[in-house]
Amino acid sequence: MSERGYDRRMLEALVCPQTHAPLSYDAERQELVSKAAHLAYPIRDGIPVMLIDEARKLD
Repeated sequence: MSERGYDRRMLEALVCPQTHAPLSYDAERQELVSKAAHLAYPIRDGIPVMLIDEARKLD
């Protein structure tokens, strides 16, 4: 979800696959962050990778 075509409405439709909680967008790291699950889902080539196995664990 880069500046090239990021649509905020899409973010509002996405939720954490583990907790179903809302996600926040981290533009610097290109990730969608689930504070509830303490996970960050990567965005690759503008596409969110919403797989728990691909998520980065947050401190």
